[in-house]
Amino acid sequence: MKILICSDGTQSAETAIHLGGLLAGPLKAETTLLGIAETSQDEQPLRDALYNQAQLLQGRGVPPVIIVQSGEPVRQIVDQTSKTNYDLVVIGARWIGATGHYWRSTKMYEVIKTVRPPVLVAIGERQQLQRFLVCTGGKEFIEQAVQFTGKLAAAVKASVTLLHVMAEPPAMYADLVRLEENVDQLLESKSELGTNLRRQKRELERLGVPADVRLRHGIVIDQVFEEAREGDYDLIVTGTSQARGLLRHYIMGDLTRSILNQANVPVLVARAGPPKAARTLLRAITGLFSGR
Repeated sequence: MKILICSDGTQSAETAIHLGGLLAGPLKAETTLLGIAETSQDEQPLRDALYNQAQLLQGRGVPPVIIVQSGEPVRQIVDQTSKTNYDLVVIGARWIGATGHYWRSTKMYEVIKTVRPPVLVAIGERQQLQRFLVCTGGKEFIEQAVQFTGKLAAAVKASVTLLHVMAEPPAMYADLVRLEENVDQLLESKSELGTNLRRQKRELERLGVPADVRLRHGIVIDQVFEEAREGDYDLIVTGTSQARGLLRHYIMGDLTRSILNQANVPVLVARAGPPKAARTLLRAITGLFSGR
């Protein structure tokens, strides 16, 4: 595995370096520490800072390759990930205030939307990674993200919880709610949701990762953070999907943006595979009640 850790040489970047080291050591990953100076005059001070920060990785048995570039940071990160096939990019998340759509540095969101690999955003201070919370959506196209998460979890010996949140349905669907609240019954059913969650759980267990499924009803973002608080998770996993068209970029939905805005633990923004042919609402509901 190849990991790219991005740093601007400041003390705040050490959070990303520490987080990257927690994964790079157990994964035995080839690790690159990329520093970007916005002016050529900043290159040497940045290089000196990076050599000092590299000692944090070396202390975990991770000898990084140090690269210093100058220019616009997002473009330089995109160029670096285009030249080398990294499996993961680790970046920091500078807080700018709880207003508007973006509460953290806009560069962070641009990196997430433009680079090919999954992006791990260093938020908060975690000394270990033992409990992962995956916001699955219960769909097939998230399985690529679940598999990648499983590889990380297996390396650090973490457990994974698959969380699916359903909006509160009308009273006429009370039977549907009762079915979904019974995790075992749902996982044994032949419904689309049950089939997908069962397959995702089995994939994690195949990788040697302890996995369970949690079901909640209500406003999705509220329920995600309620689960995160109650479960004291070390990492939240959410996803992006690739946009259609000639230009390769990723769509960061409202849920992912809200998680990044409000999280106080690291967030892994994984890449979802292409959506499969959608079932109609009628077929989905019919499948839940009939077992088809």
